[in-house]
Amino acid sequence: MALPNQQTVDYPNFKLVLVGDGGTGKTTFVKRHLTGEFEKKYEPTIGVEVHPLDFFTNCGKIRFYCWDTAGQEKFGGLRDGYYIHGQCAIIMFDVTARLTYKNVPTWHRDLCRVCENIPIVLCGNKVDVKNRQVKAKQVTFHRKKNLQYYEISAKSNYNFEKPFLCLARKLAGDPNLHFVESPALAPPEVQIDLFAQQQHEAELAAAAAQPLPDDEDDVFD
Repeated sequence: MALPNQQTVDYPNFKLVLVGDGGTGKTTFVKRHLTGEFEKKYEPTIGVEVHPLDFFTNCGKIRFYCWDTAGQEKFGGLRDGYYIHGQCAIIMFDVTARLTYKNVPTWHRDLCRVCENIPIVLCGNKVDVKNRQVKAKQVTFHRKKNLQYYEISAKSNYNFEKPFLCLARKLAGDPNLHFVESPALAPPEVQIDLFAQQQHEAELAAAAAQPLPDDEDDVFD
């Protein structure tokens, strides 16, 4: 799903829809992958930049055409033209801004209305920031909808490839698919506190063993 003025490739390629509130770091995240930044194309009618991101797997090369909104999400929903023919998706929120997590169900609903049964990964971005507002154990939406969840930090490249690998495995129907080389990424802008992040991940794992709360709002009281 390249744009009309974009070259198509002869290896497997997929339209990846990237959604989430404005300011959650979606564009920063895509721009870490240097080839995608270099080749991006803009489609003004639907206000979207499409970044072709290539990954090398043990089954050969694959490309995600990553559709990144040019900020219209700030004005309420996105046009269906953005979602149409989407084959996989990433929903992003910012762990330093609670509202961006509370809006995740709306993004998920919009996505599923147009793209039925596609693989979706939920990402909590900016885990490098100290004053985290959404604790790992408060993130329960992915469990309700059976989505994969990753904590990421676009600026430090932390877990950058995980969402793409998860989607590639689901699209290929092969849980053993793996990347054989790392993509070329821009150097990290910040360093992540790996010890603190490991504690968050442990909290996440512990929370996964607990029963789900009845009401999403309870988690922030």
